[in-house]
Amino acid sequence: MRPEEADTWQEGTDQGHTRPEHLDDVTVEALGELSKALETVHRVRGHLYSAHQLVGGADLTLDRVVTLLREAGHGAVANRVEQELLGRNVLPGRWTFQIVEEFDDGYYAAVQEIQRYAREQLAGGRRHIYEAEMKQRRRTQGMPGHEATPEE
Repeated sequence: MRPEEADTWQEGTDQGHTRPEHLDDVTVEALGELSKALETVHRVRGHLYSAHQLVGGADLTLDRVVTLLREAGHGAVANRVEQELLGRNVLPGRWTFQIVEEFDDGYYAAVQEIQRYAREQLAGGRRHIYEAEMKQRRRTQGMPGHEATPEE
């Protein structure tokens, strides 16, 4: 952001999203990209939880499959479904809850911690500075629905 834009940008913006004086454009962009990466990892986590619930639901549905196959006189097929699929690991030694836990405790925790560290070290803990500045550039001042803050 150019210096002449800084004063205009600060007007009406809450302090939690203002750019510290020492912060340059490239650093703000880097923090914005790091935030974007974290948001993507949040989405991955959601997909893992979806997979966890879907696989669990499919496993429970197999109980009904076994029952129906037996009722229809297909004991050999029912036995194979029951023995080979019910309760099967989705990865060696792991059900989906274990995959989710490992992801949460490993990669997910690391990305969150490093993003928080970078934000604290470089921007005084302020979040979404890049996005807040984009909002200021894109909004039409004075137009309903384009307020800088809820109080405006």
